[in-house]
Amino acid sequence: MRIRKRIQGTSDRPRLSVYKSNTTTYAQLINDEQGRTIVASSSKVIALTGKPVEKARMVGEEIAKQAMGQGIEEIVFDRSGYIYHGRVKAVADGARAQGLKF
Repeated sequence: MRIRKRIQGTSDRPRLSVYKSNTTTYAQLINDEQGRTIVASSSKVIALTGKPVEKARMVGEEIAKQAMGQGIEEIVFDRSGYIYHGRVKAVADGARAQGLKF
């Protein structure tokens, strides 16, 4: 709740929320004004193989491609309370590599 009250996604700058389980990394762009998910991706949906950090980077790249297709270039990053390290950092790096601005 501490993070969520400071970070709000709008239609101009949606919130990139990251969730990770033991095996899968999930990412979604959320417009908090309307309470709706714009695009979503996960390592399970795009059927990736490899190390978890590599899969997370590909998830970030995939979410950025989908966002660019919808005309979204700027986002707000929500790490969901996770430390900015490992898979969470890989999602952010993958999204930045495809052109999203944080």
